[in-house]
Amino acid sequence: MAELQGKHLLIIGGSSGIGFEVAQRAGIEGATIMLMGRSQEKLDEARALLAAQGIKVSELIACDAHDHTALNRCFKSISSFDHLVSMVGDAMGGGFLAADMSTIEQVIHSKCLTNILIGKLASKKLHEGGSITFTSGTGGKAQHACASYIGNLAIQALAQGLAAEIAPKGRVNTVAPTWTATPFWRKVSPDEVEKTRQHFAKVIPLQRTANVEELASAYLFLMKNDFITGQQLAIDGGIMLG
Repeated sequence: MAELQGKHLLIIGGSSGIGFEVAQRAGIEGATIMLMGRSQEKLDEARALLAAQGIKVSELIACDAHDHTALNRCFKSISSFDHLVSMVGDAMGGGFLAADMSTIEQVIHSKCLTNILIGKLASKKLHEGGSITFTSGTGGKAQHACASYIGNLAIQALAQGLAAEIAPKGRVNTVAPTWTATPFWRKVSPDEVEKTRQHFAKVIPLQRTANVEELASAYLFLMKNDFITGQQLAIDGGIMLG
């Protein structure tokens, strides 16, 4: 297993939730952190929290990754890195007939097209022996979350194809969590979040939902294991066994 001491890690969507937990854990192991996110205020808050733990944050990049023109511009200016983690990916509920077409297009743009562009840009900045880790998802069906389901399949295909293309220089994988209570759902009412959590706790064989620490550990594992590439690691409590 490789070490993270002295490595440079870029996390897109790393100012809160799972991405922040990845930054925190990697930083404690000695990695230097670069954070990219939409809000400069949240990036500043994240850096302050990490700095308080003695974690070095070398760059903050305020950029909306869904704006592909801005994303191209930002990647031209950032430093090269050893590992990249992308937390990018909108979610939705509803089947093909019920969902609004604009919502379907938005989620596919986010999960699929934006991560493809991230992969293309990251491959040019990646150090020898580095890795790229995307975030997909598991636990849903096409008829219940049509565009999210398509996006998750697309990210898995992206990890496989990109892994073959950039080998042996680097590795590409994806982590697939099932539904987890994180700041991603900040715009949803607390009652609705709790209702969703209870639903998943009933259908997951382990009878509970995950916590961000359990999810973050999967990203670190994929970064540190030098012989895993083109794979999807589902952190879902066995929800797909049913």
